[in-house]
Amino acid sequence: DLIMESCSDGNRPAVDDLSSVIRPVLSKHFKPALLARMTVVPYYPIDATAMKGIVELKLRQVGARLLESQRMVLEYDSSVVEQIVQRCTEVETGARNVDHILQGTLLPKISTEILERIGGGPLPDKLRIALDAEGGFKLGFGEIGH
Repeated sequence: DLIMESCSDGNRPAVDDLSSVIRPVLSKHFKPALLARMTVVPYYPIDATAMKGIVELKLRQVGARLLESQRMVLEYDSSVVEQIVQRCTEVETGARNVDHILQGTLLPKISTEILERIGGGPLPDKLRIALDAEGGFKLGFGEIGH
């Protein structure tokens, strides 16, 4: 909470300044002898730019898996990235929410759609992820170039 408060104005204070802010709280919980042997490394909250990079990295990993397993190219709208970033606003969980969204929502939806299409013949070459009118994930299958 102290770190978030220190970073709330959009500026990142120096590491030494953050350490000074949190040291009294640490001193209440840990003995001085233990703190003297520790190196305190405060972390900065993940900003929207970094979170966007994490989301894009995770989506590229999903795309690589899809290409390897199904020979299908993954495309996604920038609005998909923005939607995932907006859903990852809890500071306590940080980027772990990205995995939760992908593994709990998007990947099951992709898997279900692919399994349903496998019985109907060859799979398309491309999967495109977009958002529907309610902000949910919408999948579109097609051929490369279309």
